Amino acid sequence: MTVNVLLYYNFSPIADPHAFIAEHKRWCANHNLLGRIYVSEEGINGTLAGLQADTDAYQVWLRSHPNLAQTEFKTDATDRVPFAKLIVKYRPEIVSIHYSEPLDPKEGGRHLSPAEWRAVLESNDPDVVVIDARNDYESAIGHFEGALLPDRRNFHEFPDWVDQAAIPKDKKILMYCTGGIRCEKFSVLMKKKGYADVNQLHGGILTYAKEEGGAHFKGKCFVFDDRLAVPVNPAETEPIAHCEISGRPADTYLNCANMDCNRLFVVCPEAAHLLEGCCSEACRQAPRRRPFDAATAFVPFRKWYTYFGPEFKQR
Repeated sequence: MTVNVLLYYNFSPIADPHAFIAEHKRWCANHNLLGRIYVSEEGINGTLAGLQADTDAYQVWLRSHPNLAQTEFKTDATDRVPFAKLIVKYRPEIVSIHYSEPLDPKEGGRHLSPAEWRAVLESNDPDVVVIDARNDYESAIGHFEGALLPDRRNFHEFPDWVDQAAIPKDKKILMYCTGGIRCEKFSVLMKKKGYADVNQLHGGILTYAKEEGGAHFKGKCFVFDDRLAVPVNPAETEPIAHCEISGRPADTYLNCANMDCNRLFVVCPEAAHLLEGCCSEACRQAPRRRPFDAATAFVPFRKWYTYFGPEFKQR
């Protein structure tokens, strides 16, 4: 079975987001679509999966709504639905940066097409600074050559990172993320902080991979679904990250089996077996552990009761 995966966002006003959410839930349920959608007054941010006929119909349906006709979709194919259920919920921001003042994407940086982005990279201009606008656990398994990789676990930590990085204000800033949405706000932030020449990769890593073959990208791209990592550059398939336990090259993720840790970490299969899915010996000795099953270990952690039953309560 071939499954189509959609990734999209649109910063356009939605007058009644709660009514829109209810409508969305009904429509997606009737078309067997699973995934995660966030809606607010500022727009929509989503990733959905299903059979191509249903995802094609969804694109037509969403674009029929006021202000959403220009929504751009990134698409990918896989062999199974990489979501356990459908989540459609309200969020004050469709991508959360928690800045002290509004960040309007209309005031953001210049969008570079994948071809323009590649041309700038290949110019070897010493005044260019490339910034990975993703979280550190994402960039660990794949990133553009020479990019700054902020050591931040959450996007809302980026305003503080910019201040600490102290990048000269006269540099040409290039930023990228998975599909483009984080750059829409991060580029505005950079301009507010005094950077004049701010540019972002239009469509993000996923579009660049399709249009430019992933040139100058090392490793894989982290995605927020059951696949966790997808190829970008066919010529760069070897892991660039290392297992946190053994030190061997690895680009597979696991949630620590200790329920009170549950940390997402990079691990090789051998080390995962050795510590029974835990990130440390201390976690392996913890009393509340999910059972380790090699066949299902390398999929995202779902809910604690999936493993322990409703008679157990999460502390």
